[in-house]
Amino acid sequence: MSSNPALFSDIGKKAKDLLNKDYTFDHKFTLSLPSTTGLGLTATGLKKDQFFTGDINSVYKGENTIVDVKVDTYSNVSTKVTLIDILPSTKAAFSFKIPDHKSGKLDVQYLHPHAAIDSSIGLNPTPLLELSAAIGSKELVVGGEVCFDTGSASFTKYNAGIGLNKPDFSASLVLADKGQSLKASYVHAVNPFTSVAAEMTHRFSTYENSFTIGSAHVVDPFTIVKTRLSDGGKVAMLCQREWRPKSLVTLSAEYDSKTINAAPKLGLALALKP
Repeated sequence: MSSNPALFSDIGKKAKDLLNKDYTFDHKFTLSLPSTTGLGLTATGLKKDQFFTGDINSVYKGENTIVDVKVDTYSNVSTKVTLIDILPSTKAAFSFKIPDHKSGKLDVQYLHPHAAIDSSIGLNPTPLLELSAAIGSKELVVGGEVCFDTGSASFTKYNAGIGLNKPDFSASLVLADKGQSLKASYVHAVNPFTSVAAEMTHRFSTYENSFTIGSAHVVDPFTIVKTRLSDGGKVAMLCQREWRPKSLVTLSAEYDSKTINAAPKLGLALALKP
C-alpha cells in the first residue's frame, strides 16, 4: 500500500464523502458499457423538476494514456487527455471544452513519498494559476493551496489544513475561505459495519457555527444505509442496494423541519453496469 501523503484536496474527504456522497434528490439514470479493448461508454440522464439533461461519456484507457470525451444535451463537448508517468511519479492532463475557446487548462500532478503537489494553469490570455501542496505521510499530512487570477492580479483563494488518518478514524482541520472560516471534520469506524462522521464550520466574521453529523451502516454485503442531520434542521436518509454486480439502486429522502408545509425531497438513482 502506498505511503504517499494525500493531496491537499483530499484532506477531510472521508468525512465529506460519508456525509454527502451518493445523496441525490432528483431522478438519475446511468448506464455503463465497459469493454476489453480499453474503451468504455457511459450514458447519464438527470431529471430535475421538469427539466431533463443528459450526456454520453467515452473513456479510452491505454497503457499510459487516458482520453475522456463527454457530449451533453446542449452540444457541449468536453475533452480531457491524461498522460501518466511522463516523468517519474508525474502525470499531466490537458482539458478543454467546445465551443468555449477559453476553457483550456493544463494540470500537472507530482507524487513523492513525502509530498504531493497539484498545479494547473488556464490556457488563455489571463489564466488562473492554481497550486496545492501537501507534505507528510499517509497518516499525517499538512498542506495548503493558492489560486492567483492574472487578469485582476489578485489571489482568489488561499487555504491551509492538516489531516490525520488512522485505520479506525480520520480527522482534519482546514482554514478556508481566505482565512475567514475554520472547518473541522471527524469520521470514526465504530465497528466493521458502522461509521459516524461530523463536520463543523466556524465563520470568524459573523461568529456563526454550523454543523452536520451523519452515519453509515452496512446492513449486509449488498446494502448500505446512511443518515444525516444538519443544524439547519434538515434530516436526510439514503438506502443503496447492489442488486446485481456493480449495478446500484439508491433511494434518498430529505426533510426540512424549518420550512412550513414543505414536502420531503425524494430522489432515485439507478446505475447499471452489464
